[in-house]
Amino acid sequence: MTTDAARAAILDGRTSLGIEFGSTRIKACLVGPDPTEVLAVGSNEWENQFLDRRWTYSLESVWAGLQSAYADLIADLGRRYDVVPDTFGAIGVSAMMHGYLAFDADGELLVPFRTWRNTSTGPASAELSERFGVNIPLRWSIAHLHQAVLDEEPHVPGIATITTLAGYVHWKLTGRNVLGVGDASGMFPIDSATNDYDARLIGIYDDLVADRAPGVKVADLLPEVLPAGRVAGELTAGGAALLDPTGALRAGIPFCPPEGDAGTGMVATNAVAPRTGNVSAGTSIFAMVVLEHPLSTAHDELDLVTTPAGDPVAMVHCNNGASELAAWAGVFGRFAAAAGVELDGDAVFGALFREALEGEADAGGLIAYNHLAGEPIAGLEEGRPMVVRTPDSRLTLANLMRAHIYGVYGTLALGMRVLHAEGVGLDRMFAHGGIFRTAGVAQRFLAGALDAPVAVGETASEGGAWGIAVLADYLGHADEADLGTYLDRRVFAGAAIDVAEPEPTDVAGFAAYLDRYAAGLAAEAAAVEAL
Repeated sequence: MTTDAARAAILDGRTSLGIEFGSTRIKACLVGPDPTEVLAVGSNEWENQFLDRRWTYSLESVWAGLQSAYADLIADLGRRYDVVPDTFGAIGVSAMMHGYLAFDADGELLVPFRTWRNTSTGPASAELSERFGVNIPLRWSIAHLHQAVLDEEPHVPGIATITTLAGYVHWKLTGRNVLGVGDASGMFPIDSATNDYDARLIGIYDDLVADRAPGVKVADLLPEVLPAGRVAGELTAGGAALLDPTGALRAGIPFCPPEGDAGTGMVATNAVAPRTGNVSAGTSIFAMVVLEHPLSTAHDELDLVTTPAGDPVAMVHCNNGASELAAWAGVFGRFAAAAGVELDGDAVFGALFREALEGEADAGGLIAYNHLAGEPIAGLEEGRPMVVRTPDSRLTLANLMRAHIYGVYGTLALGMRVLHAEGVGLDRMFAHGGIFRTAGVAQRFLAGALDAPVAVGETASEGGAWGIAVLADYLGHADEADLGTYLDRRVFAGAAIDVAEPEPTDVAGFAAYLDRYAAGLAAEAAAVEAL
């Protein structure tokens, strides 16, 4: 698209805006009439806080970060096209899934936001999984609610609604308390036949808490569920002021259903059809595999969620992703600066990742645990990041960096072993996230870890912010095609995709690494007990 054509599209509102709240960055992405063309981006860095032994973000930081990211996008539009838009064709909001935001009837937050990263819901998760007959992970919203009931927290009788971060932001911008079905599937189990909360399990839960929390009817507390392609409200005047305090933005812009980062990751990688899957790597890491048939039994390692269209998905979710790897990169970046060599972050990562290619296939006997927070699949209530090696291991920079990259995939691979044992077929795994920006390294190692082809596309670094912008664009095409067909024909038909096939030496090397990784978890558990 020429500059003049892009400027006209922006001024005419023939654009779609995606906003995603990641764990370390809030990002805005604007696409044009062709959703594959990114016109501008904006971002704001933020960090969770560990307060009173809970991971949280303040609501003040939500709005300050959103306004900063939006202002950064507007500044980018000004630099590129010398325009300030007053409208968009559609808007979508996405955020980290799960967690617990509880509000009273006046819309006041009752307790600080409890994020997906908290692992304090063990008793609730165990009781619900047993009663429901499906795995209810620690981070799901219903687990947080039920733990509050079990603990007799004083705020429970005052709850009028609970929602996710994406649902909260959407609610305040549009006045509609709704969720996309994919995000809703991380609050309470979904019946894919109805694209709504499972009515049988709703009844079981209400009976379960009838004596402990009289008056609690969970269906009354949960947001309305909408599949992709349904209009989920319009930007209100108050919402416009929240998003753009300058007053330039007009009300009335339609919104797509708010989605979780898992759903936008599936969209961003065209992984919404059976036998496709995707890996999203950031502060957390998770894999989504769209199922052809139901699993034979419930598994603690697997969540059953849905695509944004409502199709069933098996999810392997790990609380810990690339944060520890980034911390080590920061150490080496500081060493370079101390030695008189100034390198930006991309250059540091590039150098370290390329060095990892020179490492031994099994990382030379080194093991790197990336667990900053608790990790249910690994059996850890709290995190203790560690590098472990035996005296006969080979400590080199190449082996150390390969161990750290392998460590990002370690817990994920334990969960994927369960899917493999279930006979779940996978033709190709799509990957996205900043870790894949250095070509040919993290992608290759993931292919070895999964023993499956791994594809990375041009949009990998834009990730979920682009994915929710695409879902916003889909509002104008939902009457013409289902989500999978729309993605195949309109978004990915001419996409440049790089596919890494698993290399036998990497497959064998990672398998040896993973055996040591699993055996060494006992040392990490001991560190949790000791420190």
